[in-house]
Amino acid sequence: MTLRTILVCLTSAASAPSLLKSASVLARRDNAHVIGLYVTESLVIYPDIAMHIPETTFQDFAASQKAHAKEIKVIFDAHAKAEDFPHEWRLMNSDSGFLADSIIACARSTDLVVMPQRDDGEDRPLINNLQERVIKECGRPVLVIPFDFVAETLGETVVLGWSETREATRAVHDMLNVVNPDAKVRVLRIGNAPADTLADYSANDLAAALARHGPQVEVVHREKDGDKVADVLMHEAFEYGADMLVSGAFGHSRTYDFVIGAATRALLNDAKLPVLFSK
Repeated sequence: MTLRTILVCLTSAASAPSLLKSASVLARRDNAHVIGLYVTESLVIYPDIAMHIPETTFQDFAASQKAHAKEIKVIFDAHAKAEDFPHEWRLMNSDSGFLADSIIACARSTDLVVMPQRDDGEDRPLINNLQERVIKECGRPVLVIPFDFVAETLGETVVLGWSETREATRAVHDMLNVVNPDAKVRVLRIGNAPADTLADYSANDLAAALARHGPQVEVVHREKDGDKVADVLMHEAFEYGADMLVSGAFGHSRTYDFVIGAATRALLNDAKLPVLFSK
């Protein structure tokens, strides 16, 4: 249950303060090394459009990216100065044309990735679907922070969405490094509850295994009653007073997600508290 390296993906000045405060709550506990990462965008040129792009356009875009990076570094430095844990500012270029590629490359050597739930509303093609790609491809747990979320505690009271899937299993074990050693964890089963809840061996064995690590663990069952899985998760977290949700991510095909809908995208868009995703 120890974090040693936390990667904070800074994409806008608007979301940077909430990301850094959330990362700081976790970093203080373990004296983790915090990397503030900003990736500069490339000017997107569509080859199907035949037009001349003046050199000044490239120069102006590069200047705007430099100014944006400087603005966010000021925010990062101000937060880091107030803390005792080690920190590092990292500026990278999106050589491939996609921000996600650079973030994924950095993420693979870290314990946790912290990202904003969404950007500040600007139409930025290289930001679109950024969280989805990082969650799917980096192989590390990703903590997504809602816009303007203010973290006082993080990982002390947790709702874990549990199903017998690979993604949920990854989430369980990734969670152990992120939450407090003595966290209160509610293992949530969504669907038809068994007549004898003691016969839910999967969830009960999981709770016992988690408790051996230190957390206080309980298992609860909730019916869907026509609600979406994400809504049940968020309602349970609100009722429980949780400061974090934990969920497996993207366990279905893209076709299934498009036709039926999926909990992962609903949580990415609508969750009001941090969500730890594992794929």
